[in-house]
Amino acid sequence: MSDEDRRDSLADQAAAWVPPWERPRPPAAEPDTADTASDITAPSPATDDLAAQPPVQEPVSAPLPGEQDRTESDRAEPDRAESDRAESDRSEPEPGEPVVGESSEAAGVPRRQAAGRRRVTAAPEPAPELSDTELRGALEAILLVVDEPVSELVLAQVLEQPAERVGPVLDEIAAGYTAAGHGFELRRAAGGWRLYTRPEYATYVERFVLDGQSVRLTQAALETLAVVAYKQPVTRSRISAIRGVNCDGVIRTLVTRGLVEECGTETDSGAFLYRTTTLFLEKLGLNTVDELPPLAPFLPDDVEELADATR
Repeated sequence: MSDEDRRDSLADQAAAWVPPWERPRPPAAEPDTADTASDITAPSPATDDLAAQPPVQEPVSAPLPGEQDRTESDRAEPDRAESDRAESDRSEPEPGEPVVGESSEAAGVPRRQAAGRRRVTAAPEPAPELSDTELRGALEAILLVVDEPVSELVLAQVLEQPAERVGPVLDEIAAGYTAAGHGFELRRAAGGWRLYTRPEYATYVERFVLDGQSVRLTQAALETLAVVAYKQPVTRSRISAIRGVNCDGVIRTLVTRGLVEECGTETDSGAFLYRTTTLFLEKLGLNTVDELPPLAPFLPDDVEELADATR
């Protein structure tokens, strides 16, 4: 056979050759072992000829000078888009996870790490209710050490008991002291409660405390204190006009003793206003200024004539 006939036969075989994946499947039957082995061991000449031929390579054209950079940027563009998509997926919070930079309280979700270290503190237990005997004893103990009248609200807060329960117990204690005839009594003064000695034993108490020393106020101080008590708030000029003398030195003495204090300024003149203090009520045994005795019984009968004369 000549070379031309051989090339023609090879071309015909190549044209008639069908790839294995396109060949029709044979019917399901047990293959003959001998035939299968022979088919495997004896390849067809057409297959050998095709395998012997070198693969055909397509010509690859070199990219132009500006085309290579554009090609690399096109290849990098999907990678950049993919990385941006992954970054956005990581930045989006999962359901139930707080947003980064936002407090867990604002997000409405507690922090996972802080939840493990958070201490669970139990609510404070309410104070046990004291019996009547215990409450009475506690009130008496506190009243023995106070240096000024203490209100029912303060006592209730200290003992952690209702204020509406403390008031009746104080009334019972005061009534019990009076009925038993003790040398001291519990009474309300200056908006609070405090123990005081009884008036009938005042001479003995003065003898023990003063020991011959006199700390009484002068007549001028008593008059000035009375004007402040009944006219408060009042200025120095008004006090001086009522008394008819200068009262600056007496006012300073009363302020030093703690019986009078400043309480603002007058709107028109800007002068200081004065009023009595809690110590004044405590010394007189009064609860409020309204309990001061009226002045009408102590005024002279011709007070109107005297007022007209001064004008």
